[in-house]
Amino acid sequence: MEDEVRDRFEVPKEMRSMAQASFDQARKAFEKLVTTARQTAGSIEERRETVRAGAKDFNAKAIEYAEKNVQASLDYAQSLLNAKDVGEVLRLHTSYVQAQMRSLTEQATEMGQIVSRAAMDAAKPKV
Repeated sequence: MEDEVRDRFEVPKEMRSMAQASFDQARKAFEKLVTTARQTAGSIEERRETVRAGAKDFNAKAIEYAEKNVQASLDYAQSLLNAKDVGEVLRLHTSYVQAQMRSLTEQATEMGQIVSRAAMDAAKPKV
């Protein structure tokens, strides 16, 4: 009896074709999802490397500026030790402050350019 029921139960050809088409479509969609996910992961990794390079440039420049600023302060302190009177101290101080303000302005501008360049590089579409 069971064999007889099994023999009579058959999935119509059209339904089998529709099921196969749906399965094929689902497989293609999944493969596309996996491919896109891999591409996105690769893109994130590339961007991370770009940002890391920008941070390295920024850090190197910050250290360079710190050394330059400390050296300028030491030179200023040395010049104060050799000052002959209050007038010379005031002149040295004025000169030092003006030079440092120019230097800090230039340094801030350059650091801003480094950050902007790194941000633009990170935002560029990778080919």
